[in-house]
Amino acid sequence: MIKIKLKEAIENLTRDTGVRVTYEQLANKTGLSRATIESIASRSKYNASLKVIDTLCETLRTTPEELLEYTPNIKENEEACED
Repeated sequence: MIKIKLKEAIENLTRDTGVRVTYEQLANKTGLSRATIESIASRSKYNASLKVIDTLCETLRTTPEELLEYTPNIKENEEACED
């Protein structure tokens, strides 16, 4: 599973710049809706496009490596190996 660590990225930007960013401000800067920003932040299985990931990285001054977290799904991997 790939998780988008949006809250952490916003916290890191705030820490680095001293500027607090709200979901509303992030929505305005990225062109994404506030509802989309809130969904990304609250849903661990949000399926974002590469364009959205790119936009968030540029706006939050981060990299995909810092924004995304990969956790292997062991059960699915075991089933795939059995085939």
